Amino acid sequence: MIKKFPEVQADAGVKRQVLSDSPELMVVAFRFQTEGAEGKLHSHPHVQSTYVESGRFSFTVAGDSFEVAPGDSFVIPSNAAHGCLCLEPGTLIDTFTPRRDDFLTPNP
Repeated sequence: MIKKFPEVQADAGVKRQVLSDSPELMVVAFRFQTEGAEGKLHSHPHVQSTYVESGRFSFTVAGDSFEVAPGDSFVIPSNAAHGCLCLEPGTLIDTFTPRRDDFLTPNP
């Protein structure tokens, strides 16, 4: 069954849209609209896989920093502190297991 989810403002210059979900898995698009927009350093218990659909980003994961470009993909372990800086506007497709229930409720 196909569900439609709204696009929401995640951070300044960053929009988030859930693309699909089940209790075990969630796919989310993060659209970085401006150079310099940030995915602030954070951690969560979910394992996350990130695929770079477009744009360029500098990531920090568990203290390691690296740049990614279209076609790159990597996994972020559970509870690893991570964040990114947008170097060129684009879209990241993130997959979480289990689902990020916090993404299913409106931002406060």
